[in-house]
Amino acid sequence: MTSGKSGSGGTETSGSGDIGRTLELLWDTGRRPSRGPKPTLTLDQIVEAAVQVADAEGLASVSMRRVATELGTGTMSLYRYVPGKAELLDLMLDRVQRPSENPADLGDGGWRAALEALGRSTLALYRRHPWLLQVNQSRPILGPSALDGMEKVLARIKPMGLTDPELVSAIIMIDGYVVGAARTQLYQVEAERRTGLTDAEFWQAQTPMLEKVLASGRYPLMASLDENTWSADFDHFEFGLQRILDGLESFVARRTQGAGG
Repeated sequence: MTSGKSGSGGTETSGSGDIGRTLELLWDTGRRPSRGPKPTLTLDQIVEAAVQVADAEGLASVSMRRVATELGTGTMSLYRYVPGKAELLDLMLDRVQRPSENPADLGDGGWRAALEALGRSTLALYRRHPWLLQVNQSRPILGPSALDGMEKVLARIKPMGLTDPELVSAIIMIDGYVVGAARTQLYQVEAERRTGLTDAEFWQAQTPMLEKVLASGRYPLMASLDENTWSADFDHFEFGLQRILDGLESFVARRTQGAGG
């Protein structure tokens, strides 16, 4: 029974359990016992309970014992369904990343709309399940949700005319950007929770000193910035996402022109 710990910062690592057994559970290919007591739970119930604990209390609170308590059963009974927390974590990842069945959720049909929708939906996913940011998914276990999601996105961006590695890289690019933005937003929420200060209160506490420093002439460019520069109304996430897509659009255009010539 492995823990799934990566060894630093309390981060968990996907794929750290029994890979073969995890794949059997994800793809429902394991043999079911024909004898013994009738199961009182389902794997879906266990995974859903674990996700609910992680959403409400954080990933550190998820344990076989905690999930068993949530389900009103003994800890050992869970091991009839899943080997341990490491495997359970991979099942949780697959559960929450299940793609939408509505084609409209990937935009109006163009590749740019699809990647734009992917960026926004991924950010929403991290907001719903902030514990995802505590999981090292550099080596994911590929279950049905992961492959279904990739298949849907690839089908929409294939017309970009890029090579297969470039298509995958475009998806990785969007995901990397979203992870950074989501982490920043999560840290802001966590800072407010730990300090008891809102963002407005935090910056207000610095205002007298900052005004004095900026008036000194030492930082003329900072002092010349418009007063709305730091407004919360400016959507930094959307601005960055659109510039990434602009870059991809320019790259695709150059590639198309090169192929045509």
